[in-house]
Amino acid sequence: MRQRILLVLLLVAAATSSLLRAQRPAPAQRKFVSPAVEACIARTVAQIGDPKLAAMFAQCFPNTLDTTVEKAGADDSFVITGDIPALWLRDSAAQVWPYLRLAGEDRALADFIRGLLRRQFRSLLLDPYANAFNLSPDSISPNWAEDETEMRPGVFERKYELNSLCYPLRLAHGYWCATGDGAAFDGLWLDAVRVALRTMREQQRWDGTTPYTFMRVTDRMHDTQSNRGQGHPARPCGLIVSSFRASDDCTVFPYLVPDNFMAVSALRGTAEVLREVNHAWSLADSCSALAAQVEAALRENAVVEHPKYGRIYAYEVDGFGNALLMDDANVPSLLSLPYISDVSAADEIYQNTRRFVLSPDNPYFFRGLAGEGIGGPHVGLGYVWPMSVIMRAMTSTDREEISACLASLCRTDAGTGFMHEAYYRDDAQNYTRPWFAWANTLFGELLLKIIDDGRAELLSDVKN
Repeated sequence: MRQRILLVLLLVAAATSSLLRAQRPAPAQRKFVSPAVEACIARTVAQIGDPKLAAMFAQCFPNTLDTTVEKAGADDSFVITGDIPALWLRDSAAQVWPYLRLAGEDRALADFIRGLLRRQFRSLLLDPYANAFNLSPDSISPNWAEDETEMRPGVFERKYELNSLCYPLRLAHGYWCATGDGAAFDGLWLDAVRVALRTMREQQRWDGTTPYTFMRVTDRMHDTQSNRGQGHPARPCGLIVSSFRASDDCTVFPYLVPDNFMAVSALRGTAEVLREVNHAWSLADSCSALAAQVEAALRENAVVEHPKYGRIYAYEVDGFGNALLMDDANVPSLLSLPYISDVSAADEIYQNTRRFVLSPDNPYFFRGLAGEGIGGPHVGLGYVWPMSVIMRAMTSTDREEISACLASLCRTDAGTGFMHEAYYRDDAQNYTRPWFAWANTLFGELLLKIIDDGRAELLSDVKN
């Protein structure tokens, strides 16, 4: 078996070097090596008939482990996002998520993910309103030290995003389901849950006030908050405010609908761990109660009637009856709801929403000579994010649609074999962020899902 794995890996390396500018680090230079991941690469490549797609999987799937692990241990792991040397709660949790399926067969891999969870728990305790953190808890961020908010040592950036509270909770539940390791859920975990729960309740803003404000001197309107750092007014309705989106751009209306859907799912998963592992009945009940309250508020406030698509989910609302109809490529997004939350892909409102966000009626859906997909204001008009194309395939049951997404992803890699943050719709060579590990690992997860779903033949001949 070992010889067969080595043979397949050698064939992959040969295919990669002939089709792409191979950029996977040499084994001695990789930041973290998992035998289970390497075996998964070998198994998967053997099932991918298209040579370029096989080579892309072989270097994209392990990209997080190869290049972004700055520290790895059962009690502390640190994962950077790629070309920015900081740990985002969102990105780091999403980057390791596809490896959970292998954690049960690789103790070192499980310990690494457990260590990341422990780092995330401590980060929440340091500042639940921060989205990104430095490796050293004593370091002062040189990038955003002048932001008008309560910056603390160890914090890289302090943009409050509801998803930054949700992603560690989601990863914690996923880790427990994958490993059954209850020992990871001690007092530190309980303290982190209490802080996350308290912060979510604070950001329901029932009394109209907020302990969090943020302003930045910038020439980009999406990099700061209006109204002296408090953002657009919101009428309390049970939804949770998110000052910034998963793109790190500010919200227009404070109730970011995809993040609130994610919160419902994350809180329910957290309650399950609290009951099964900690027997913390009261805290679990508090999580379940908040999830139910937010879910009811979503039903009442997040659905709007579109003249063309019928009942759809708004991207943002304010509780006053105003709604922003669009979608952003970053996850959580409306497109990603079946992937990131409990919303079913068969849900009628989701399907209506999906048709809307994948059409020119979504102001951030772009189509050009190179490809089509959803973007966002973060990098500007006309830029398609491969992450949205991946998520389109992830949430589809249509074979032709999935095949078209695969072809697009192969065609728009600019010859690098990697996913990028975004590319210009008419020229895939015009791309942003050559090192964006989240998108790379997510691409690997997509191919594994296609195989899991019994559709490996879609990987045999990609027409790119």
